Amino acid sequence: MESYIRQRFAEYVGLPEEQLFADDVTLATVIGRSAKMTNSIDLMETFARTSNALRKEHGVRVRLPTLPLDTPMPRVLTIFLEEFDRQKRAAA
Repeated sequence: MESYIRQRFAEYVGLPEEQLFADDVTLATVIGRSAKMTNSIDLMETFARTSNALRKEHGVRVRLPTLPLDTPMPRVLTIFLEEFDRQKRAAA
């Protein structure tokens, strides 16, 4: 599931996974580097698109909490995976 989330998010952001999920990359960094994003609303839309893809392809609806822009991307990925697992267990 991690690979799927990484791929979808990278696709929607328009950055390679290696640049996106490095330890020192924050949400603010993603907005600054992505040619597809200009502000945090674009970031929220990217989260929504990734979540919708998970729902359509895996039947699990993921909702992320509000995250500050200084949140590192590896932490965002961890939260996404934890929420996916939580929602999957709740649906079972």
